[in-house]
Amino acid sequence: MTDLAAPVTEGVAAETPRPQALLLTFFGGHVLDQGIHVATASVLDVLDRAGVSEHATRSTLSRMARRGLLRRVRQGRNVYIGLTPHSRAILHDGRRRIWEAGAVNRHWDGTWTLLGFSMPESWQRQRHALRSRLLWAGFGSLQSGLWIAPGTVDAAGLLDGLGTDGHVKVFQARALPPTHVAEVVAEAWDIERLAGHYRAFLSRWRDPEAQAPDSLARDLLLESDWLQTIRQDPRLPREHLPADWPAEPAQELFHNLSAELKPAANAIAAEVLDTITNAEADRLAARSIPLS
Repeated sequence: MTDLAAPVTEGVAAETPRPQALLLTFFGGHVLDQGIHVATASVLDVLDRAGVSEHATRSTLSRMARRGLLRRVRQGRNVYIGLTPHSRAILHDGRRRIWEAGAVNRHWDGTWTLLGFSMPESWQRQRHALRSRLLWAGFGSLQSGLWIAPGTVDAAGLLDGLGTDGHVKVFQARALPPTHVAEVVAEAWDIERLAGHYRAFLSRWRDPEAQAPDSLARDLLLESDWLQTIRQDPRLPREHLPADWPAEPAQELFHNLSAELKPAANAIAAEVLDTITNAEADRLAARSIPLS
């Protein structure tokens, strides 16, 4: 493993978070569980501070509403945006990953979830969809048709809607001699690439003030960046990773910066956000024509 101060691994250089990622982070931090809807104008203001154009924000909000992630109501000339059950579930999952699960898996119980599949050659769409879901859920490819993930994974939820019943087998197992877990980890996952994501995060956030003009925007970019970083990590057992694993200093940096930024970010949000209660939004929705 290269030193943490080494240049970022090729292919994992910083990318500006997509507008939807920033919007979900904003809603997760300032709307989720607050019992409010927030004015579109306020959202445009906040995303502008984070470097997202008005056109990109409006387009993304419309797309998210069409996908059932946002609810919109009108009060006079103002449109207010709230969350739906679907988006609340997504945001609670993101909150769990950031503040509860964390980036470092020190409590692995030695079990693995194994998933094997064999599908007809004509099932290219299903095969591609399953592989995408497996990667998103933290699985690594151990060998052709056999995927593995640390701990217990909800395979039923993972396979929901794919129509692959009878073509997928799922087991829970433990490694036995002569299998070496460190070798399994190295074969199934690109460890250097995973480490590169954390090094890139460390590099980007050594100078937080260079990221955005105020604490609200910096906090938004920081949390969005961190969530995207840890979503790419299968949380492999710490005892089977290199001694200088960069997830630990990256997580420490994130927590320290977040603690520094939150008070000022929340103060700015309280000042700039135009909101109504969910009860007010319900009354408006009941007597108005739904927005297209």
